[in-house]
Amino acid sequence: MDNNKTHYYSRVPEVNVKIYTIPESLRKHLYIFKTITGVFSFKKLDLGTKVLIEHMYIPKESSILLDLGCGYGPIGIVLAYESPQSSVYLLDINRRAIWCAKENIKLNLPRERKNIIALSGNYFNPIKTKNLRFDGIYMNPPLRQGRRDFLDLLSKIHNNLKPNGYFQFVIKKKMGAAYILKYFKDAFPNENIEILCKRSGYWVFNCFD
Repeated sequence: MDNNKTHYYSRVPEVNVKIYTIPESLRKHLYIFKTITGVFSFKKLDLGTKVLIEHMYIPKESSILLDLGCGYGPIGIVLAYESPQSSVYLLDINRRAIWCAKENIKLNLPRERKNIIALSGNYFNPIKTKNLRFDGIYMNPPLRQGRRDFLDLLSKIHNNLKPNGYFQFVIKKKMGAAYILKYFKDAFPNENIEILCKRSGYWVFNCFD
């Protein structure tokens, strides 16, 4: 077996199927998430994602938002719950993750929510024909793949944002948060970047706006 196919960033993980249910209170609201083996942090919501959710900016006005690399969907679902007037896209290469995300949309959001869409594919590929630009993109990047992949993604992020659009993401300090801050300042000297919070070893970034 190709070991890469056991990773959560595989298109179709080759691990036995077992389904879990995770209750989690986020921004003073209780969510129930269905998860499955082969998906990132399937036994409990990972701390990095939780820190990002608790500190991310959520627009009050109608916006187009993206949860990139959504996993089973906690970031995108919180965005949709807190900003029901917005359109929210959830993208992930992992087909099991997208199955979970769609189930979790049904579990946690009112029915007839046509403005939240979960699609399977690598990064922006599922929406490349839709001519979309986003007001906000949110991400807990899969740095286990390597830092270079994420750094290469930054220019693609920029190209998929509206003017004044923003990118919010979380990085663990031990995984190179300070390095990424310096890289961004060097690679995009005319763009803004700020640290929204530092908590429990994680840094939450906001950039490009």
